[in-house]
Amino acid sequence: MKKVLLTGASGFIGSHCLSFLKKKGYEVFALYRTRYLEEPKGIQWVQADLLNSGQVKHTVQTIRPTHLLHLAWDVTPGKCLTSSENLDWIKAGLTLMEAFSNSSGRRLVMAGTCYEYDLTNGFVSEEITPLKPHTLYGGAKLSLNIALESFAKQMGLSAAWGRIFFLYGPNECSQRFVPSVIKGLLKKQTVPCTHCNQIRDYMYVEDVAEAMVELLDSSIEGSINIASGKGISLRTIIENIEDQLQVKGLVQYGALKANASEPSQLIGSKKRLNDELKWQPRWNLREGVAKTIEWWQ
Repeated sequence: MKKVLLTGASGFIGSHCLSFLKKKGYEVFALYRTRYLEEPKGIQWVQADLLNSGQVKHTVQTIRPTHLLHLAWDVTPGKCLTSSENLDWIKAGLTLMEAFSNSSGRRLVMAGTCYEYDLTNGFVSEEITPLKPHTLYGGAKLSLNIALESFAKQMGLSAAWGRIFFLYGPNECSQRFVPSVIKGLLKKQTVPCTHCNQIRDYMYVEDVAEAMVELLDSSIEGSINIASGKGISLRTIIENIEDQLQVKGLVQYGALKANASEPSQLIGSKKRLNDELKWQPRWNLREGVAKTIEWWQ
């Protein structure tokens, strides 16, 4: 039987991966630091601190998973791009892959980020866009990616790296863009924002989770964008939320200063995702926003 160890299982993406993993027939071992979710039956929850190498090695050796889906990372808003804790998460990833290999694991997938790319062009592709991170977060992810590719080749592991772009949906940190707008409008409060003309590649979290599980269950190797291939402005997302809540005039555009170092547009190529993985997102913006609003209500 396929046995998967999922890290970050109670997190934003991980919590949505559980049902997809069950549907694929995996025996699921869900690793968490703080569990607070009610999830599908048949999940075996395992508490461990990924920053404790001894705990990681013991956990992996005890479970002996055939598959590993590593999503855990500290992505605290306003902190994760520059925090030195990114270096600790590189070490955690290295420890995980070594322990997984030593326990005769077969298939390993880790979560990367669009911030590994040179973002000056606005449209990024696995095949042609240079890897040139401008943040410590992006640099840390890229470092782990490079190590994974070399280690997997040396040890005969099947491995892939899913570069995740922008997402929204239930269980997201309340400080992030979409939840902060929804929460403010639900309370009929003013919501300060930037000009919100930035174009981003957004996907509903269940689509991202399904794509990562499909990647794990495939034989595709190397880096692959988990992206829609379409751009949408932050202002359009806000207008969709306003329309569904029937609340207007509370969003204060320009009240916050936009980060000058952030690109005006960031869209990912979906070529590998579509052509090789044969996968397409199922949720459109209106449907995803509706489900997200329902969760916050």
